Amino acid sequence: MDKIKSKAASHKWYPVYTHPRAEKKACQALSEKGIETYLPLRRQVKQWSDRKKWVEEPLIKSYLFVHISDRDQAEVLMTRGVVRFIYFGGKIAFMPDSQIRDLKLLMASPAELEITEENLLPGEKIVIKAGPLKGMTGEIISYRSQKLLALRLEGLGCSIIIHIAASLIGRF
Repeated sequence: MDKIKSKAASHKWYPVYTHPRAEKKACQALSEKGIETYLPLRRQVKQWSDRKKWVEEPLIKSYLFVHISDRDQAEVLMTRGVVRFIYFGGKIAFMPDSQIRDLKLLMASPAELEITEENLLPGEKIVIKAGPLKGMTGEIISYRSQKLLALRLEGLGCSIIIHIAASLIGRF
């Protein structure tokens, strides 16, 4: 049990930038090296001239997340498809475990998601009171005259916007 606790304390989630459209291959290569990865994928319909097809695409283009210790950073960078770590304030950015848990919860929910690179202004802090996202916290923003929840991914320069009924949210 102590080994699990020490791994949790020494390992952090880091966002990694990949070559364009190489997220799945980089994720697989990292997994083959024994590195824990998370690549949030969403299903959507793609239209071609002759057909429509359901495809799984990365939620955030050219990004995936690795759960590693500081000493594993070089191994990640030597992986095919990986370009670099994301930096924030001159240091390699990392994601709190709670944000990765929230992101996994979002991906498992039926909520309609939208990614924006808009720098959203901080608003009122809220908590979701009911539904599959119950307990998730975020910020309320006014966007196209609708009430939406923004889950800010610090250090990535983007936010995830989910459409949610105002009746399901409460003040934090």
